[in-house]
Amino acid sequence: MSDQADAQVVNVNGTPISLLRAGSGPPLVVLHAAGGAGTWLPYQQKLAEHFTVIAPDAPGFGRSPEDERIEGVDDLAFLYLELIEQLGLRDPMLLGASFGGWVAAEVALLGRELISRLVLVDPIGLRIPEQPIGDLFAMDPPRKMAALFHDPAAAARIFPNQPDLDTIVSFYRDETAFARYAWSPFCCNPKLPRRLHRILAPTLVLWGENDRLVPRAHGERYVDLIPDARLEIIANAGHAVMLETPDAAVAAIRRFLAG
Repeated sequence: MSDQADAQVVNVNGTPISLLRAGSGPPLVVLHAAGGAGTWLPYQQKLAEHFTVIAPDAPGFGRSPEDERIEGVDDLAFLYLELIEQLGLRDPMLLGASFGGWVAAEVALLGRELISRLVLVDPIGLRIPEQPIGDLFAMDPPRKMAALFHDPAAAARIFPNQPDLDTIVSFYRDETAFARYAWSPFCCNPKLPRRLHRILAPTLVLWGENDRLVPRAHGERYVDLIPDARLEIIANAGHAVMLETPDAAVAAIRRFLAG
């Protein structure tokens, strides 16, 4: 965690949620992917130059303790809605990447009058049998890096070859929490496609041109099912768009959020 962001814990109906907050301007809630929770990342700092960025950790991820009552993504979506209301955010914008994109879509359809704009970055959450999502749970670290990043050099800069013990423990904890939410059904909500029409917020689906983990068909399906949505492709990026090409991704997000 960087001292550029303030850390706090918010009790939401008995569930403690750790979050990082920085910046000024319109509120932008950022939902983490399966990894990276509890860490103030370069793309978040870039966004905080223009927005008030609030980045919560889901229960079991990052610095938030597990809560056995939060059993699935639907529970998590309701929890985040309560967090937004408790923080008193007015017309917040919402951004989620990968796993966080799935959660963000669920939040936006439940809180359809609350979310003003929505950004989904290479989101999972849909089941397309002919275009399946890669199984991160079955991959060893080198295969995971190859699936997440277009440029191996970018992966090497972000993830050290010999991580320290704290990093290993953090990865293991996040992966365990991700499995709790996404193991079965695998990385999807079968009911989500028939609910996405409820989303009222203008939506940007941002996609890495070389995503080898989640086929582009998933992004196209989100755009087809959300009434006011469009797809934008980020060149020279894999699944981890926000980590690999933060400048291009943030520029696209800023253009969209500015309307």
